[in-house]
Amino acid sequence: MIEAKNVTKRFGGTVALQELSARIGGGGIYGLVGPNGSGKSTLLRHLAGVYRPDQGEVLVDGTPVWDDATARGQVFFLPDDPYLPPGSSLAELAGFYRRVYPTFDQEEHLRLCQLFPVPAQKRFRGLSKGTRRQAAILLALSCRTPYLLLDEVFDGLDPVVRRLVRGLLIQAVEERQLGVVIASHNLRELEDLCDHVGLLSQGRLRLEGELDQLREGFCKVQAAFAAPVDWDSLGLCILRREDQGQVVSLLIRGRPEEAVAVLRDRQPLLLQTAPLTLEEVFIAETEVSGYDYNELL
Repeated sequence: MIEAKNVTKRFGGTVALQELSARIGGGGIYGLVGPNGSGKSTLLRHLAGVYRPDQGEVLVDGTPVWDDATARGQVFFLPDDPYLPPGSSLAELAGFYRRVYPTFDQEEHLRLCQLFPVPAQKRFRGLSKGTRRQAAILLALSCRTPYLLLDEVFDGLDPVVRRLVRGLLIQAVEERQLGVVIASHNLRELEDLCDHVGLLSQGRLRLEGELDQLREGFCKVQAAFAAPVDWDSLGLCILRREDQGQVVSLLIRGRPEEAVAVLRDRQPLLLQTAPLTLEEVFIAETEVSGYDYNELL
């Protein structure tokens, strides 16, 4: 378990994190979403023990991660722009990580080298940005730490490699209970990958929870009616309505079966529920919590 307790961080007069608390366990993928400048990268660096909080603390399995080599060794942090020494190669850097991380798995490393098209002996200065990022991901997975922190990990990857990385992360979560945090400003990127999500804005964690739990209490319905509908008379809490000809898409706060029953009484030509996207979940949750979603993102 990685636990942030009331973490505050300032850079000069700028408050990057404000009394932020979060708990991130193993065996799952936590999606940390928010706009650029919201504090995602700063939070990841605190979780990895790179930054020291001005207030509060970060614990890794109960041990403060700042200035504790054992606790830091449980976490691998891959920043959005990973530094790979230009004069080094994948093989040389793997040897370095093998000495630094006791959990480095050489057999797993060789397996991953077969999956990623990264030349082991070629100097990083001669590789493309996308290939260097693949090398960084390969090394991160080879270290097999209990926790893996990824900052905008999919940037610069082609669709085939993206699918490969997603599959490897899911496999590691299932097989060895890896705890993953993926920071991104792209909600759709994390749509089908995360089981737990948090919305960060202006250094504060505005909302978080298991995705399935966040979806509870809301439903999305598509319907079509022959006659105009007086929406105010239905008694439904309609958070958003989009009309496309005769078809209307409704985001409703309430139990799906109750909303469907009310709409069915109006004798619709079409009536069906649809899955909520991650963006729609956050829109609904922020409005219920009293935030303006557009202002947060």
